[in-house]
Amino acid sequence: MNVSVANDMSIFSLVAGASLPVQAVLVVLIITSLFSWWYIFIKLATIKRAEANAEDFEKAFWSGGDLNKLFEGISAGRRKPQGMASIFEAGFKEYARHRQQVRTDTKMDVSDVMEGARRAMRATYNREMDDLDSHLPFLASVGSVSPYIGLFGTVWGIMNAFRGLSNVAQATLNQVAPGIAEALVATAIGLFAAIPAVIAYNRFASAADRLSVRYESFMEEFTNILQRKS
Repeated sequence: MNVSVANDMSIFSLVAGASLPVQAVLVVLIITSLFSWWYIFIKLATIKRAEANAEDFEKAFWSGGDLNKLFEGISAGRRKPQGMASIFEAGFKEYARHRQQVRTDTKMDVSDVMEGARRAMRATYNREMDDLDSHLPFLASVGSVSPYIGLFGTVWGIMNAFRGLSNVAQATLNQVAPGIAEALVATAIGLFAAIPAVIAYNRFASAADRLSVRYESFMEEFTNILQRKS
């Protein structure tokens, strides 16, 4: 292969010389890949922050200190509590409110107090899990759909390559190679978009599941502590 043909086979030359549908597929895949990487970095920071917050709160909670002081410290903080601290704040706040009502309302008993605290913690837990699971469906969609989008561009490019050969008396490698190569670029870009998205989705989904188990375990243990206090 001479130098001119080698230059024509560069990635940029192939993309520039590709047909309009193939170029549109490449643009869609590149934009999708950029969005997926943006969400990957966002989720990476979110998961790390949630794990660090859970570690810090568990150390403070199980240190044996007064729960009232822990609640006041969390409520008085500049930042809104997140993760396990947010679940604790919601549960303890609802527990304290219902305890005040029990003193004035003889119809309320301990079970009403505990049920109110459980509902508050469950609602906060659902909000926290929604935050952890956000953007994961997009990564899953990118991982599953991108290869097929790339394959569509590949099929279209190969069709154009063979259509062009129908007007040539004798086909040579130099005539076939550019069309096939530009078609395969779409498949390569599709895999480039899909593989990181799949890896990131699996990792973040697993991390979110682990945090979910920690949150649920904490809610059960905290409920038992509140029940003993009642």
